[in-house]
Amino acid sequence: MNLSEKTNLSEADAANELMRLAKVIAKHNKLYHAEDTPEIFDADYDALVRRNNELEETFPHLVRDDSPNKLVGAAVAASPLSKVAHEQRMMSLDNGFSDEDIAEWLARVRRFLNLPEGEPVAVTAEDKIDGLSCSLRYEKGELVLAATRGDGQIGEDVTANVRMIRDIPQTLAAEAPDVFEIRGEVYMAKSDFDGLNTRLMDEGKADAAAKNIAFDPDKIRQFANPRNAAAGSLRQKDANITAKRPLKFWAHGWGVASALPGETAFDVMTAIESWGLPLSPLVKRFETLDDMLAHYRHIEAERADLPYDIDGVVYKVDRLDWQQRLGFVAKAPRWALAHKFPAERAQTTLESIDIQVGRTGKLTPVGRLKPVTVGGVVVSNVTLHNRDEIERLGVRPGDRVVVQRAGDVIPQVVENLTRDEKRKPYVFPDHCPECNSEAVAEEGEVDVRCTGGLICPAQRFQRLVHFVSRAALDIDGLGEKSIAEFIDAGFVESPADIFRLHQHRDAILARDGWQEKSVDNLLAAVEKKRSADAARLLFGLGIRHIGAVTARDLMKNFTTLPKLAEIGMAAREDETVREEITAIDGVGPTVAQALADFFHEPHNREVWKDLLSEVTPPDYIVETRDSAVAGKTVVFTGKLETMSRDEAKAQAEALGAKASGSVSAKTDLLVAGPGAGSKMKKAAELGIEVIDESAWADIVKAAG
Repeated sequence: MNLSEKTNLSEADAANELMRLAKVIAKHNKLYHAEDTPEIFDADYDALVRRNNELEETFPHLVRDDSPNKLVGAAVAASPLSKVAHEQRMMSLDNGFSDEDIAEWLARVRRFLNLPEGEPVAVTAEDKIDGLSCSLRYEKGELVLAATRGDGQIGEDVTANVRMIRDIPQTLAAEAPDVFEIRGEVYMAKSDFDGLNTRLMDEGKADAAAKNIAFDPDKIRQFANPRNAAAGSLRQKDANITAKRPLKFWAHGWGVASALPGETAFDVMTAIESWGLPLSPLVKRFETLDDMLAHYRHIEAERADLPYDIDGVVYKVDRLDWQQRLGFVAKAPRWALAHKFPAERAQTTLESIDIQVGRTGKLTPVGRLKPVTVGGVVVSNVTLHNRDEIERLGVRPGDRVVVQRAGDVIPQVVENLTRDEKRKPYVFPDHCPECNSEAVAEEGEVDVRCTGGLICPAQRFQRLVHFVSRAALDIDGLGEKSIAEFIDAGFVESPADIFRLHQHRDAILARDGWQEKSVDNLLAAVEKKRSADAARLLFGLGIRHIGAVTARDLMKNFTTLPKLAEIGMAAREDETVREEITAIDGVGPTVAQALADFFHEPHNREVWKDLLSEVTPPDYIVETRDSAVAGKTVVFTGKLETMSRDEAKAQAEALGAKASGSVSAKTDLLVAGPGAGSKMKKAAELGIEVIDESAWADIVKAAG
């Protein structure tokens, strides 16, 4: 089963969910990293991130600018501690949840490095402690600065507090490079955590007795878990308070270094240990996947008996020269991965099945459960995805089911324990519960959709909310509440109506909650968007399979919305035009067909024409870096001998070029390795410049 089958989402639904996930994850990042007051368990946070990753992997062209995968930690909140900039960004880690995930990560490493078959990839593995990330800067062996991770670029100066932690030496025990930044985790052992909470309660009782007042245990602030206790203890304004807290530290890496005491990660960590910094006692080096997974199983089995909390195992490519080549993706290194422990399961009763109608008309079944605790969180709703999933599970109201919080925002049913009981099967509706329009599944699709379009209240509202959302038009003051109000009042039915709200100024002003200033501010915000970015307008229309990234890719190539409309209307009948669209890297036949279908529908053309009568977006111009290939389209073909195809494409994009997967009249340069075939022939027919891998290396070198 591929990922698109597992997500069972259209592109528009996926974009909507990714927008919500970005907000939810950012909120929990802030609560966890900046305020030390998390509202959810780690397993539930991992579930949010995993769902986001699944959607981004399935729809790579929908990756948002505020994607959780582009952010590390959270910005430093208001704090008595001073802020400090990290000389080298403190990164996060990508996660894997299954043996298959780990095998695929190793395979990606091998592909990226273009390693010959049979060459081993040595990997270090260690338990992933649940603590607070901290960076320690030593100069000539002396501790000069300690900082929290913060958002990866700006952290908090906790030098005075770190000096109170016994595990951290003020002076390194052996000779080290002139500058060396050691990174690791400040944590609290389980027994010390229990002792701290007991002590806080005892101190509260003693204080109440001394003041001759009744003791109220609810007024005593106890820590929820060891990680919170460690974070709260380290981020104290008064270092004397930190000194009274039983904090520990272990190192797991490094940042800025004037020199490295080894050529592998294992050697460098061994040197760090010789300088007096503790490491995990479970750090090992392996050369096979089987040995890595065996170590993971060993740690998982010992997890409950370890004196500290962990939530997985971290793998790192051992060779530092390979780490250098692999580099980073967004917020995480390609050369490392966290293998997280699985989520918990629980049994409960499925009490009913409700149907929700999404922005694109998709009918999504949601199961209502008898509340049950899973992994420390009370669960009462579960996604059933679509009609086929209900049929596969055989679920009906009244069934006993197994629920898991692992890879979804709303938990999933993984097993129906009573499917063999003789009861009538659940009948999926064939009409929309919102507008009673026919609900059908297109050929080859599993999703059932309402055919009502903008006449469907559920779709109209969600489509207009999407149109004004932050990722689309981003109109200040026009949110879900206002959209709902304006629809009910008859002011707005289509995107173009938003730009005609000024005609209803007096009527809006007469409504409850609106003042002259708020109305005028809203109308001014709408006016500003008459010249909005063309890609945002395109994305805001919610055309199936055209997300934010795809919209930008289309506008980069066609520059104006009228030109895009011309291409879209011609694409249905003209094969050459469809080829022009699919030649755009990241834009495949599905997008080309969606564009053609949209402009083939008279109602959609009317909506488009109506909108363009109200807005005048400027031509879409893309700025590129200064290099020999900046702004050009480059295609790689044949077998590359010094690098993988992924590495070559990454180089092209770093030089300001666009790496395409197919040759067309828009192609400027073809880089051909041995075995180049049809692409080489087509390039010759079109008169496109062709160079070999050596010449490409010269271009990269010349760009610095």
